Amino acid sequence: MGFPIYRPRRLRATENLRSMIRETELSVKDLIYPLFVVPGIGVKNEIESLPGNYHWSLDRLPEVLQEISELGIPAVILFGIPSYKNAVGSSAWDAEEPVQQACRLIKNTYPELVVVTDACLCEYTEHGHCGVLENGCTVNNDETLPLLAKIAVSHAQAGADVIAPSNMMDGYVKVMREALDEAGFSNVSLMAYSAKYASAYYGPFRAAADSTPSAGDRKGYQMDPGNSDEALREVALDIEEGADIVMVKPALAFMDIISRVKETFNRPLCVYNVSGEYAMVKAAAAKGWIDEQRIVMETMLGFKRAGAKMIITYHALDVAKWLLGK
Repeated sequence: MGFPIYRPRRLRATENLRSMIRETELSVKDLIYPLFVVPGIGVKNEIESLPGNYHWSLDRLPEVLQEISELGIPAVILFGIPSYKNAVGSSAWDAEEPVQQACRLIKNTYPELVVVTDACLCEYTEHGHCGVLENGCTVNNDETLPLLAKIAVSHAQAGADVIAPSNMMDGYVKVMREALDEAGFSNVSLMAYSAKYASAYYGPFRAAADSTPSAGDRKGYQMDPGNSDEALREVALDIEEGADIVMVKPALAFMDIISRVKETFNRPLCVYNVSGEYAMVKAAAAKGWIDEQRIVMETMLGFKRAGAKMIITYHALDVAKWLLGK
């Protein structure tokens, strides 16, 4: 049945009609907001590479937590800048470092807020790689695994609801799941960075988290951007090892991967709208070249349409305000 009997424009005539047939909806409840916590007192420093986002010391963190709670954003993901670094990144499982302290603070003051913690070593090692280095340039996968287990247990002890390992080591989910269960944290979930690509979109984050490798790159353990089938194999492995939630990162340039993962696996799917994607929008908006709100909301809908259940995004506060009409 074609024109003139069928006229699709009839159902686009008014906002109410469009809303009635809209296939994909975006909600505040889809959002996870990244927070960068740092040592010190009185720190609220805007991150140059991520305008509108800040480094927070523990004493000032309640300021943004109150806003997050009032907007109804259900979850945050914590990234920490440690007070010290060494070759193995032992500050990552130190109970007195910023991430662990932030977990305790949040669960004491906003217990309903879901606390996700990024579990990796790149922010905590002197060399900026995601594991133990051998020969100064290669990450030793199997020597790294016990350290990741320590991080997971430390975060769970501090009150984290979800541990999000982002290191892309082989076997990482299995080791962390076993460690959590043995320590009595069988109810703590794992959100695996299952399909994490060796992407150029991470630059602003690495500046914000002080995690740029001092030498070499991460192509030996993060995925090649040209691969699609490999992503499905990686996701399958993580599910088999105990991942409760799987992730595709970055999101914008990998919509096809999001769609394939959604269609193939019966697991909650998170996407990470990463720092480079955010920074490009902010830079273009500052120049007046784009309508920031429309671009961001269209992008969020694209993630949902591709199959995402959850979206980690630096735009979360703005998106929530726009959705709520604030």
